Formats: sequence, structure tokens, C-alpha cells
Amino acid sequence: MSKIFNSSIHDLTSIRNVGIIAHIDAGKTTTTERFLYYSGKTHRIGEVDNGNTVMDYLDEERERGITIVAAAASFPWQSGTQSAVVHLIDTPGHIDFTAEVERSLRVIDGAVVIFSAVEGVEAQSEKVWHQSDHYKVPKLAFINKLDRLGASFDRVYGEICDKFTEVTPCAVQIPVGDEADLNGIIDLISMNYLQFCGEDGSEVLYGDIPEELREIANVAREVLISAISDHSGTIAELYLEEKDISVDLIICELRKLVIDNKIVPIFAGSAKKNIGIQPLINAVIDLLPSPADRPVFPALNPKTNEPVEVDITDTNFSGIIFKIIAGDSADLLYMRTYSGQLHLSDTLYNPRTREKVRIKRVLRLYSKNIEAIEEVGPGDIVGIIGPSNVMTGDTLCSVNHPVLLEKITFPEPIISMAIEPKSANERERLDFALSIICREDPTLALRIHEATGQRLLSGMGELHLEINSHRLRDEFKVNARFGVPQVAFRETLKNSQEITGILEKTVGDQELYAEVELALESVPKLELGISVTNSVSGDISKNWIDAAETALIDGLKTGGNWGYPLIYIKGEIKTIKGDQAKTREGAIAGAVLNALQTAISSGTIILEPLVKLDIIAPENCIGEITGYIQARRAVIHGIENVAAIKHLSCEVPLAEMFGFSKDLPKLSGGRAAFSMEPCGYQEISEPDLEKLASRNTSIMG
Repeated sequence: MSKIFNSSIHDLTSIRNVGIIAHIDAGKTTTTERFLYYSGKTHRIGEVDNGNTVMDYLDEERERGITIVAAAASFPWQSGTQSAVVHLIDTPGHIDFTAEVERSLRVIDGAVVIFSAVEGVEAQSEKVWHQSDHYKVPKLAFINKLDRLGASFDRVYGEICDKFTEVTPCAVQIPVGDEADLNGIIDLISMNYLQFCGEDGSEVLYGDIPEELREIANVAREVLISAISDHSGTIAELYLEEKDISVDLIICELRKLVIDNKIVPIFAGSAKKNIGIQPLINAVIDLLPSPADRPVFPALNPKTNEPVEVDITDTNFSGIIFKIIAGDSADLLYMRTYSGQLHLSDTLYNPRTREKVRIKRVLRLYSKNIEAIEEVGPGDIVGIIGPSNVMTGDTLCSVNHPVLLEKITFPEPIISMAIEPKSANERERLDFALSIICREDPTLALRIHEATGQRLLSGMGELHLEINSHRLRDEFKVNARFGVPQVAFRETLKNSQEITGILEKTVGDQELYAEVELALESVPKLELGISVTNSVSGDISKNWIDAAETALIDGLKTGGNWGYPLIYIKGEIKTIKGDQAKTREGAIAGAVLNALQTAISSGTIILEPLVKLDIIAPENCIGEITGYIQARRAVIHGIENVAAIKHLSCEVPLAEMFGFSKDLPKLSGGRAAFSMEPCGYQEISEPDLEKLASRNTSIMG
């Protein structure tokens, strides 16, 4: 592989850490492959349909034509006079792999959100947009597939404006031609007509806007300048005085507004037809932030737990591990660097484990390939080899200046599957393989069933578990039997209550005593799932309060009367009583758990997971699909017209969705598509619970 950079430490303003995010099948990987090709990093355009893409390199990805794991690649690009290096992360669009999106959003500085011009704003499009809002990631939007039948730039642009009201989406381009007649775009900033020539679209011709389109372009540009002037005093003054506004000034002001998350520019094109890609890469350089534009990051002092800040100009090194690829001899760790410099053989500190780790290799990433480098500075994305006992979300930092960067949060698994080896000889190999896939994927969880001793692997959906079962079979060569997937139930309290827990006992010659009063409130659809606060007054030790809070959180997660974790409970620690001679943190934890057990014994109810289901189908088969899902306890929220098709939105219990992906093509003749995402839990009735329990739960070979 050719060298990507002359040096591994660069001017921060020349770096772009960017993620590609979207709903499944919007064209993320197709767009990414063009990025790599036009930058010179590849010598042919990879196609998802042909199974020869660089970024989707796993066999499962190429067979299914979908992205399963986030892949990173670095490439150079020059926009005008500005040279930059782009660290690009292509993320999955399927909801089962939301962890890949979450960890990527945590470390990027900007994102390109891709929408299909046919399907428009879909469920996962909204999901990833709001995920990026959580990390305050500036965005560009690209309306793709404008060459397809039923494509509409205006309709999808309107949907973006309607659904994302917290920012101002504004078109900076409009397409020329409809559907199969798409033949270029109009740049509303420079007011040029762009055509993409040659078999590969690599030759971009800039010309005058055709006379018949000039009025449309002028109106669209007026809307753009008006939108920018609403947020920029400089543009507003020139706009009101009807003075010329230079291209450089528009780009300068627009960049500020993008970085401030006030405006999202909308671009147009078709990645498949090689239209509109080079201007989109230019916009990544011109409009999205560099690490220098986001220089300060929140962190904690691991010794005191007090908030601190990490500044990109700090000389002490800090970085976060956001992805792990486990290996037999050593793990490849994906790291985003935030401050300082890292060299080969440096020793770093892991605040979580309180261990020192040594860096054996620093690597430039290019999908499944790597290139060794000697050092790396702040604001970069690299691979490292050397540290062990590392988890996703761990901070690695200077030994003499420890910090703890903001962690990455992942959703809880919602579906489980029993796994057992086909022979005793396979047991050790199965356990080893399970440990690796769980270390790589934070949304996989493994536990042993207390009653049966079976291994239960939990994940985010049927496809998630299916792909990982294939990994066990094909990659790790494990002979195992897999059970029918089962949903992950939860419990909540029947009634809100206030209780007091007392622990009074003697251990050896030590008397222990603690008394804790709790208020536990059942709150349906509580966003955090579990919330714990304290209103303890008086001169009570902070260690006592921390012990009580930790015990309550851990106790709620442990489970209720049926052994399922508790959810939708707001807990408050009201009072703590103790004696300096008899009260230790362990005694306080014991008192909390006693109180919690009393509350649980008074009654809990079982909750089942719900999913939000969106179906797009032709009108002539939507009736049969509606009947199918209503028979599975779906609550339909609405059916909308989208071009010549119907968009059905509903909520349905996850347990009723098993097998739906195979049934939908039969119901629609293969002309329907669907997406779903978790949307909380609801109480399940006894008859429905018995019905689920009676389903086949045997182990499959």
C-alpha cells in the first residue's frame, strides 16, 4: 500500500474525521466506494451488487449486500487550494448493528447523512440523525438515488425540513433532470451547472446554467441566501442591501453555521451513476469541522471523579478505544486521539483497570488493511496493537496525567438465544469464541442460565444473532446447536412505594448496622429505564451515599420475582442512618438490598419489548400486510402516501416479529421493505405470555 501521508503528525486543520450514516440501502457504501476511487485510493469502483467493495469486506457483508461492521479508511483530498486527509467511517444502516453507529459517532467530528430520493426519511435515518445530535455532530445531507424511478428531490427535502426542526436544512444544490434523465446538478453557491463525464464520472465539467433552468436556480439560491442570512449578520447585511455576496464569503459563513449545528446543507446526486460525489467530498473539506474546530472535550479526573477538560493543545496524551478486533495473539484496537503525541513503545495508563499498557504498533487503517506508522498526534484515528485487558470505551492516557474521557453508551440486548456445544470436546472452543465476539461487540452479552446451565447469547435482533452464529460456525469452526431466539423480558414494580431497609448483624467480632429509606416510583416508558437520585440531608458521608446509589442501581439490574432485570423505576434515597463505629459501605449496600427485596416481594409485572415498525409497500398489497401485523398485536399509527407507494407505521411486540422478514416477501411479491427499532416495553397479559411460552424453544442443530 502506498504511503497516505508524508508524516503521521499533521496540521490539525487538515484532518477530517467523518462518518457516513443512513438507513439501510440508502447508498452509504456505494458513496464511500466513490470517495475512495476519486481520491486515488482504489483503482476501480467497488460495487455492492458485485461483492467487490473495499469497505464491506466480510463474507457475510458481501453475501447479503449490507454493512455489518463499521469500517475505517483514510484518504487524501484537495478542495481548491486546501489539502486535507479524511478519516472516513462507513457505518451499518440496519438497526441490529446500532452499536457500530454509536461508537463511530462518539469519535467523529462531522457526518454525511444519506437519504434515498425514493424512500425519503426512513426510521433508521431519523434514528442515526438523533444519535448524532446526542454527540453534537455537525452534518451534511446527501439525497442519493435521484436517477431511480419515483425519485423526488423536492419531496425528500421537504421531509427533512419537516422531521428535523431543530436545525435549518437548506439546499445548496438542485438536480438537473428527473429519474433516468438525471444528467447533472446546479451548484447554488457558485451558480454553475455541473456535469460528470466519462464512464466513471471522474471528469467534472463546470458550465453555465441552461437558460430554461435559470429562473428555478435563482429562486433556489434566494432561499439559500435567505436561510443563511437568518443566522449570519454579515450575510444579512449584504442581502438586505442587495449587494453581491462572494462565493468565498458564503462558504466561510456556511461553515461556521454547520459547525454550530444551526444549518445542514443538502446535496444532490446519484452515487450509482457517479453524479455529485466530488462536490460532496469538497463539502466535507470546506464545511465540516477539523479537530481544531472542536478543541475541548469533557472528561473526569479518575482519582477524584471531578469534571475536567481535555484540550487538543495539551501535551499529555489521551485517546479513547472505540472498536476492538480480537485476535489470537493480540487485539487490534481502533483509537481516536484527543491530545498529545503517541510514539511506538510508549507506555500509557488505563484508568478503568488502573494498569499500565505498552504500545507495540501504531497503524494507519484502510478497511481490513493496515500500514505501520511511527507516531500520531491529536485529532487522529489510528489502530494500535499492544494493550491487553482493554474494553470498548476505555481511555488510554499519559501515566503522569490520568483522565477519563466520556464513555460510549450502548443499548441493552433485547433478544436471546441458547447455544450449546455438540460435544464435550467443543465446549472449550465454544467458550473461547463466545468470549471473543462479546469482547468485540458491546451489544452482545453472554450468561449462563441458572436452571439449565445453557449458554444464553443476547443481542439486538434476529439478524444480529444469526450473523454471530454464522461467525461461530464459519470463522471459529465451532460445532454447536442454536436455540430459537427468545425476547428479553423485563419487570417493573406493580405499585410505587416507600420502604426502609435495615441491616443489623454481627460478622466475626464486628457489629454492622445501617438503615436506609427508599422511595421507588413506577414510571412507564421512563427514558433512562432506571433513574436513581438522592435527597439525603445532614452531615452524611459521600462514601455512604455513593454506596447506597451503587447498590440500588445494581440491585435493580439484578432482577425481580421472575429473574428479569427491572426497568421503568425512579429510585430516590431519602435518608441514611448509621453509626461511625458500626456502619461501613457494605452495611449500607445490604440495607438498600433488603429494602429493594421488600419492594419486589410486594409484586412485579412482566414487560415485553416493543419495536417501531415501518413498512413501505405497493397499495395493492398493503391490506394483506395490515391484516398480518394486526393479528400479531400491532398498534397501527398511520398509513401515508409516499409517491406511488404506502408507508405504514406501527408498534408491535418484538416476539411477534420472528420470521417477519421471510413472510413479508410472500405477502408483497417481493415489492415491500421494512425497518424496525426498539421503542420500549409494555405489560404482557397472562394469555399472551402463555402463548409465547408454548412456542418451540428446542435447540436446533
